[in-house]
Formats: sequence, structure tokens, C-alpha cells
Amino acid sequence: MGSDDAVFILGMTCIVCKSDLVENFKVIDSKMYWKCNYCLAKFLDKSHYLDLALEKDRYLEHQNNIDDQGYRDFLSRLANPLKEKLAASEIGLDFGCGHGPALAEMLSSDGFTMDLYDPFFFPNEDIFSRKYDFITCTETVEHFFDPYKEFNVLDELLVSGGWLGVMTCFLTDEELFENWHYRRDPTHVVFYAEKTFEVIASQREWSCEIKTKDIVLLQKMS
Repeated sequence: MGSDDAVFILGMTCIVCKSDLVENFKVIDSKMYWKCNYCLAKFLDKSHYLDLALEKDRYLEHQNNIDDQGYRDFLSRLANPLKEKLAASEIGLDFGCGHGPALAEMLSSDGFTMDLYDPFFFPNEDIFSRKYDFITCTETVEHFFDPYKEFNVLDELLVSGGWLGVMTCFLTDEELFENWHYRRDPTHVVFYAEKTFEVIASQREWSCEIKTKDIVLLQKMS
């Protein structure tokens, strides 16, 4: 079903941008996926979300070894362009850092002060009473059950002029969605296009820079 013959679902809103321009996208492996025709996000129906115990078990399977040079090189795709925006000794937060917070360790070794937050592995609620010069979200936003709320939380955590660096795999071709490795991860519930981040930014008065595929830098302007 494409935008030309879309049948929008009454009462359904996009979990990313709250638009009501939402239609059925695909049913794959008996799972329903939705499409927002405003921000172009795709998202899994909530009835198919994993329970928290299964979700945590899946995260523990991830091989996020801090000493793995290949993993560090992967994370540097975000770290390097983000560091160009930052002043020395600024204070950052690795939001959704997982059980192996390699990016935070990399940034700490570069002189930045880093806090960690992950609801499963570093549930440090103190971060919500603080403000940060920058926040990193690597391979995290695709797990958000309520992205609209989560991006508002991130906005509140940033100082004026602060930066949010996001790494997630962009969906560039809807025809590839069914066999896409990113979709097949059962903890991935929302999928972003470049347009999605442009909408996220515009709703919060952020600037938006797509540095390379899968890397976006957002700056809080007010």
C-alpha cells in the first residue's frame, strides 16, 4: 500500500511524531507494522513487543566488548563528527549505553566527563535531574517504545546549544524491509528515515545534520 492509495487508521497516531497520517504498512511473520506518511517512520504494533525479561536477555547476547577494536571503529563513526562540535571537558551522557559502554569509555579517554544510563544495566535515575552538554544514543532509538516521549526527555536533559548524537540504521528502501536484518531483531520496534529526524528536530526547535548514512547530529537551539 503506497501513499497514493493510503487508508489512514482512525485514532492511530505515529509513535514518533504524533501525526495521524498512519496506515498499515506490512504484515511479516504474523507481525503488524505501521507507516507514518508524515515523518516516514515505520513501527511495530505494540502487541508484538517483547516482555522486559526477554528484551534484557536479547541485549545480553550483544557482543559490545569495550576492548574490541572493530566495535570501537564502528562507534567512532558517531564519536568523531560529534567531537568536532564539542569543547574540551564538556559533560556528556551515554543514553542507552547497554552492558558494555564502550562509547562512554572512548569519550572519557578523550577528556570528556561521561555519565551512563540504561534502564536495564545502568538505571541511574539521578541523570534526570541533571543537564548535559551532549548526549549520545548509539543503537538505542530503534528500541524506544515511545519515541516522542523519549526525545522530549532528551531535550530536557540537554543544555541550550547542547548536542544529541544518534546512530541507528536508516531505512532507505521500503522494498527491502521484509528481509532487512534490522527488522529481524525482535527488540527493534521503530525504524527511522532521514526525513524522520528532520521532523523530530523541527518539532523541538533543533538543528539537524545527517553526517553520513545512519549518523545524525541534532543541536538544541533554545
